[in-house]
Amino acid sequence: MTIQIQGAASTSKARGDRAEQLALDHLRRQGLRLVCRNFRTPGRGGGEIDLIMRERDGTLVFVEVRQRRSSDHGGAAASIVSSKQRRIILAARHFLARLASIPPCRFDAVLLQGRLDGPEPPAIEWLQAAFYAD
Repeated sequence: MTIQIQGAASTSKARGDRAEQLALDHLRRQGLRLVCRNFRTPGRGGGEIDLIMRERDGTLVFVEVRQRRSSDHGGAAASIVSSKQRRIILAARHFLARLASIPPCRFDAVLLQGRLDGPEPPAIEWLQAAFYAD
């Protein structure tokens, strides 16, 4: 007999994947095109970019997707702290280093507030230029 136990890590991964898919669908409806999903820097201590999108005008958009069930403690936006921003910027620099020329770029956030498995879809807020690289 095989018993499978679904741990918090797999549940969290599934929620993250669902939130990213909802964010991706939302951005595509706004006219953005997917370039890359879940780009990671090599090695430990690096960063990850949830979605890399391209605007119609060619701007490359690095997107952080955050989901929270409630707005307690500042909600999804408050979870994009400065250390998280630094890791995203690091990953963006790694991604850009692979390109022959660097296009205009922007760091956005897509915030999902509410339950992903509830009867109502979560509220989605797209923050353009949510933060900047130094």
